[in-house]
Amino acid sequence: MQVTISKNMIETYSLEEINKIAKQILSTPNLKKVITFHATMGAGKTTLIKELVKELGVTGNSSSPTFSLVNEYQSDSGEIIYHFDLYRINDELEAYDMGIDEYFYSDNWCFIEWPEKIPHLLPLDHASIVIRPLLNGKREILLKND
Repeated sequence: MQVTISKNMIETYSLEEINKIAKQILSTPNLKKVITFHATMGAGKTTLIKELVKELGVTGNSSSPTFSLVNEYQSDSGEIIYHFDLYRINDELEAYDMGIDEYFYSDNWCFIEWPEKIPHLLPLDHASIVIRPLLNGKREILLKND
């Protein structure tokens, strides 16, 4: 694994290394609490988010909120984590009507799959993760936390 010490991180990882990647992401200095996840269908967004949620101290089962749009988790320390799957959102008004901006500005963790569905509603100050599947079965991840 290559490591970049900065606000940005590029790594290559296998599924067996996902716990290390989650720890590395969460140890990023001044990591923003709103994080968007960009990748194709099946690239591992939900799998990585499940690992991040676990690493943040959520002991219950976490899953993709595909049909409910948002799942709420509480960590052992009482911290709230929101996991959004916006794949089924038809337009930004639908997300706005559900109060999505209130979640984003709650100072709680917000992990957002399919953020390209709501480009005008995302806070300007957020981190982003791009996951790209590689031919060898591994994934390349790029974290931007500018």
